[in-house]
Amino acid sequence: MTAMSHSHRTEFTTPSDREICMTRTFDAPRELVFDAWTSCAHLPHWMGPEVMQMIACEIDLRVGGAWRFVWRGPDGFELGLGGVYQEIVPPERLVSTEVMDGSPGESLSTLVLTENNGKTTITNTALYPSKEARDAMLASGMEGGVTEGFERLDAHLRQQREG
Repeated sequence: MTAMSHSHRTEFTTPSDREICMTRTFDAPRELVFDAWTSCAHLPHWMGPEVMQMIACEIDLRVGGAWRFVWRGPDGFELGLGGVYQEIVPPERLVSTEVMDGSPGESLSTLVLTENNGKTTITNTALYPSKEARDAMLASGMEGGVTEGFERLDAHLRQQREG
């Protein structure tokens, strides 16, 4: 595998029976990637399925601050996701709780960004309350959704660098 193809591939692993780890490398400095992950100026351009529009983006970027995103599909279906920031170390680490509307229990999301030669590798680990919750998330098609979002993030970051 070439370095180029590796940098644009999202890898999914299950390090424990309650975790999903998503890893991908972007051709952008980590300050830009962190900003894209934590700013409502960027998030609607890449997060979520392309067929859905982000209609609400609220971020209180401080420990104890809440965040909430809502998407609407072409059929009017809405999907909400929110949580509370637990740890913020710009531009290298972001930890928050995460609850999807209608889902039982919350997960803990830990995003770590490492930069090497201007490329940033993100490692996003979600810890679920149970193996069943993790398995349900895997069965939901989340891998395809996350991969699509990361493809859109890659294009958005490229546009920001060139723009």
